[in-house]
Amino acid sequence: MSLNKQKVTIEYKYRGSILLPDTKDAKDIFFRTKQAYANHKKMGIHLIFSKSKLARLQKYQKGSAQEELANINLYIALGKLLDFSTVDAQKLKTKIELINDTAHAGFNITKRLQLINKKKPSEAKQSYLFWDIENFSSVASIFHDVIEPYTISDENITLAANPDSLYLKRAEWEANLYDYQKTLNSFNFIKCGHGKDVADDILLQEMKRQKLQKANIFILTFDRELKERFIKETHPSNNLFILGRQ
Repeated sequence: MSLNKQKVTIEYKYRGSILLPDTKDAKDIFFRTKQAYANHKKMGIHLIFSKSKLARLQKYQKGSAQEELANINLYIALGKLLDFSTVDAQKLKTKIELINDTAHAGFNITKRLQLINKKKPSEAKQSYLFWDIENFSSVASIFHDVIEPYTISDENITLAANPDSLYLKRAEWEANLYDYQKTLNSFNFIKCGHGKDVADDILLQEMKRQKLQKANIFILTFDRELKERFIKETHPSNNLFILGRQ
């Protein structure tokens, strides 16, 4: 989703700027939230979604509710800028991610790794990681459970992020990577574009481009359809590992 910069002015006082995602409701949510704050009204997720919409979000959404999550991220960013609580929005975001299999994989990654293209692993010379940091942002777990045990070198790690999440989370990601003396640019980091040019698709294309053979390949994605595409594009000499449900 493309982003548009918008100034935030409350009672003629400039409070900063915010990036609006390219969703049909972004501008409406922006002005509704700003007006509610200026009028000292109760802040909350009712400013983002109607009761009927909230009810629908309790079930799996085709497309993983990406537009709704972008709108929630906008509201959370406004809360940070204007200093109002967004706890309810953050809880809703986590719930939507869990329901749609896009939640952060932060714990027990080792137990969730599954070899999916063969029954037993074959000999591998090197290991590679294709990492969608937007959905797997628990840096410590990735290092402890995947990168370090399999001795995956920086040049064998492809890391991708979409613009919306990169804007909101880059500082947090960089801070966590700092503990390992790394930055995003320590790896083959790809800032994705918009539309179909999303992180998961970019990771698949990058794996195809490298034409890997006799390697351990770790794919960090929950996308059901994408898993099948990775299996199809993986050379049979490789061991393809992916995260499954516990």
